[in-house]
Amino acid sequence: MSEQAQQDYRQLNGVVLAYMGDAAYEVFIRRHLIEQGLTRPNKLQHKATMYVSAKAQAGLIALMDADGFWTEEEEYYFKRGRNAKSYTHAKNTSVMTYRISTGFEAVFGYLTLSDQQDRLAEMAQWCIEQVEAGRLPNEK
Repeated sequence: MSEQAQQDYRQLNGVVLAYMGDAAYEVFIRRHLIEQGLTRPNKLQHKATMYVSAKAQAGLIALMDADGFWTEEEEYYFKRGRNAKSYTHAKNTSVMTYRISTGFEAVFGYLTLSDQQDRLAEMAQWCIEQVEAGRLPNEK
């Protein structure tokens, strides 16, 4: 990636990073589910929600923080996404949960745009493992 292109993604709004990250994370989850043998679209969509919902992503952020899983730079991009002004609103979740999930997606957007494919795959795999191990906090 050229230095100019690298500087450009560093200037992007956290919501734009989240837009990219949402798509990147979703691809990892969809591939994982298909590799697990799920093929019915309704079943795929239902199962994907366990990984990609705002509540799941907020829970994953809490685990990343508790486990010390992320780097300082990733935490910086999380905060950029979480604190960015968004003109959409939360659906079926609190505003804070929605903002935290936006931060989660911003980290994936940053990793995607900075072409850190190995770290992106490592983080996605870690998230999948946490969900499947039942480590997400119970939702009330």
